[in-house]
Amino acid sequence: MAKTKILTLLQIVVAMTVVAVGTARAQVKDYPTRPIQVIVPFAGGSASDVVTRIMLQEMSKSLGQNFVVDNRPGAGGNTGTAAATRAAPDGYTLLMSTSGPLAANKTLFKALGYDPEKDLAPISLFAILPNVIVINSKLPPKTLTEFIAYAKAHPKELNYGSVGVGSSQHLAAAYFEQITGVQLTHVPYRNIAQYTPDFLSGQVPLGFQLLPNVLGMLKSGDARALAVTSDKRMTALPDVPTAAEAGVKNYETSAWLALLAPAGTPKPNVDRIYKALAEAVKDPTVKARLTEQGAEPVSPGPEELEKFMASETVKWRDIINKAGIPPM
Repeated sequence: MAKTKILTLLQIVVAMTVVAVGTARAQVKDYPTRPIQVIVPFAGGSASDVVTRIMLQEMSKSLGQNFVVDNRPGAGGNTGTAAATRAAPDGYTLLMSTSGPLAANKTLFKALGYDPEKDLAPISLFAILPNVIVINSKLPPKTLTEFIAYAKAHPKELNYGSVGVGSSQHLAAAYFEQITGVQLTHVPYRNIAQYTPDFLSGQVPLGFQLLPNVLGMLKSGDARALAVTSDKRMTALPDVPTAAEAGVKNYETSAWLALLAPAGTPKPNVDRIYKALAEAVKDPTVKARLTEQGAEPVSPGPEELEKFMASETVKWRDIINKAGIPPM
């Protein structure tokens, strides 16, 4: 009798396991069957937010489901990124994150509350945003080499603005100081809206900015672009030389945007999202809209993103340590 009960229990367990496995497989096969939440660890309207929404809008067409953007700014992008690592790994919560929370912040912060290389499943890079070196048009320099000479003649007198310690704008400037030997003064802001009036007034007449943050001032003539920090000219600024063309060799820096999922997300779901992403960034309309925002669309894939994150972590660790930026 006892043996019969044991066999019956085993049969029930096996049946339940078969049903569970079948259900899980069906969920993966049919994925996605409902809207997908994407955590963006920066404020709505920021450059990264705008570029991400453009891409997601196109991805929703091929996936047949909408994306719901959840902006969770804070702690240099760490707050939203950490939240994504704690989400269920089922493909219905994704993360857009950047060079800060995924690489530089490992050195900039004493503790992140997550490990970007262990707690997240890479999907792909999708946009590279070079920094643009801009100055107030009232300043005398017309070229990058003239600016370097001017800055050396006025050590620590030139203020540059960023959206915070550890932002791509801050680190681009710190790296520029190391490469050129100039001494600048960092003025961090909580958001770009606070920086703009100080740039226009001349109090903070310098920036290593992302294009969307200064495009209006470039068009109005209030700002002058001296160089872009990529290895080739930006599509949106074809007349602005690269730093190398302007006389500063071996100086390349940019913000980059990537899509990821919580670690443990089923590979078929990751592959499905990547396929939609790759299709989206190749769409001519999407490419045009991204380049207008100063973003160069890319889609190298999960393995390449994993390697890139590791190399960027080492690069920025060395630059941050050399700059003497204390961990927060």
